[in-house]
Amino acid sequence: MAACVSRVELSVSCRSLLDRDLGSRSDPLCVLLQDVGGGRWAELGRTERVKNCQNPEFCQKLVVDYYFEKVQKLKFGVYDIDNKSFDLNDDDYLGGIECTLGQVVSSSVFTRPLELKQGKPAGKGTITISAEEIKDTRVVYLEIEAQNLDKKDFLGKSDPFLEFYKQSDAGTWQLVYRSEVVIKNSLSPCWRKFSVPLQTFCGGDFNKPIKVQCADHDSDGSHDLIGTFETNLSQLQEAGDGSLVEFECIHPEKKQKKKSYKNSGIIRIKSCKIETEYSFLDYVMGGCQINFTVGVDFTGSNGDPKSPDSLHYISPDGINEYLIAIWSVGSVVQDYDTDKLFPAFGFGAQVPPSWQVSHEFALNFNPSNPYCQGIQGIVDAYRQILPQIRLYGPTNFSPIINHVARFAAHSAQQGTASQYFILLIITDGEITDMDQTRQAIVNASKLPMSIIIIGVGEADFKAMEFLDGDNGVLKSLTGEPAARDIVQFVPFRQFKNAPREALSQMVLAEVPKQLVSYYKWQGWPPVKPPEVKMI
Repeated sequence: MAACVSRVELSVSCRSLLDRDLGSRSDPLCVLLQDVGGGRWAELGRTERVKNCQNPEFCQKLVVDYYFEKVQKLKFGVYDIDNKSFDLNDDDYLGGIECTLGQVVSSSVFTRPLELKQGKPAGKGTITISAEEIKDTRVVYLEIEAQNLDKKDFLGKSDPFLEFYKQSDAGTWQLVYRSEVVIKNSLSPCWRKFSVPLQTFCGGDFNKPIKVQCADHDSDGSHDLIGTFETNLSQLQEAGDGSLVEFECIHPEKKQKKKSYKNSGIIRIKSCKIETEYSFLDYVMGGCQINFTVGVDFTGSNGDPKSPDSLHYISPDGINEYLIAIWSVGSVVQDYDTDKLFPAFGFGAQVPPSWQVSHEFALNFNPSNPYCQGIQGIVDAYRQILPQIRLYGPTNFSPIINHVARFAAHSAQQGTASQYFILLIITDGEITDMDQTRQAIVNASKLPMSIIIIGVGEADFKAMEFLDGDNGVLKSLTGEPAARDIVQFVPFRQFKNAPREALSQMVLAEVPKQLVSYYKWQGWPPVKPPEVKMI
């Protein structure tokens, strides 16, 4: 899950702070705390103190590790510092706010009124926070071939592969890339195009020395050096548009022994391009909205909602597995949707007034406007509809997948990274229209959407695990493969005794990769691309 982490830099400014000092203005400092559970807060950092200022713009940035799949609760506190002690308890509190990191990164500028305590404003004071990802998002793409390499194998030619090293500040060589494909039995190989993050390749320094080694691969690991050369990214960049950059591959020992030695072959750089590889945060901060839709299984196999055995039975404390799943996932996703209006549907029930079975009915019984206000609105609609419908069947997933796919297809026609769709299906696991669902998922894999399936109850979820393409690419009945893996399935029973946030972390961990893979596949940058910022 940590693969989705990014480092985010927060810039903080305040306006109209309270004045606590006699004879001069306050000397504010901002501290950042993160909720670590159990009512405890851990300090992540603090800004510098700005002397005599009620409208400070702090220079010191606050850095946070960011995870999409977690709700990261933050607290910003502004204090008037009048002494040299690190402890803030003896300093005047000028106000603070609580928010989530998701709210901050999904707003280009996040401004809130400061409060001395909940509901009590700190005068007219406000705090403004803006987020920026700390990352050089550029990637080096290289295409390389060789000519007339030395023959190293007794019975054949050579099996050459490449290794790239960058020079560290201490002067040592650090491996940054090894070619995956060994070209078998060739003295003039052409390697497959490859990419290395610029940060990894040369630390962003275009003049940093790079050593390239070409060696003959031996299966026992005793690879024979063919030759080596040194260069830097500036030189490599001269390749492209038909012009090659050539380097002599030199074997140091051979060069010393033979006066007539020229080289052990020529390495030719066919192309060297530097492209920006955008991250999940680049897209979100660049204006991509994440649209969240819920589909709830109301088929008869769930059991009569009035019976305590039913998966739809609402316990005396007002919850069931369906509600917990909606809250867990929705509480994370809602921060990334500005209007907080979420369409919510049911399927597999007989609905009034005709009592026909429906496979996509609005939870609020308003088909022309199925939107619920916030996650609480979905919960309220679910509770109200339960006594008004008859659980029935069959369990068809494809109608609701196709419903969301229509919206995703319409958004994709705009050709911009402005809308991404997440469909959460909560089900007791017995699926009837498997063939149609497979086709719907394969179709949806070409669209800006992801599907999360949470299985409630104790059923056998083999069908759901099949839809989650972790064990190979999902294919439709006709053999068409999914363009991307977009389904994440999780059985709720694995999280029954875990903290509530564990479920959302598990089901949402894949979404950032899925979103980025779609836009990369389409070649769409963020609506507002970031400026390159080095660590």
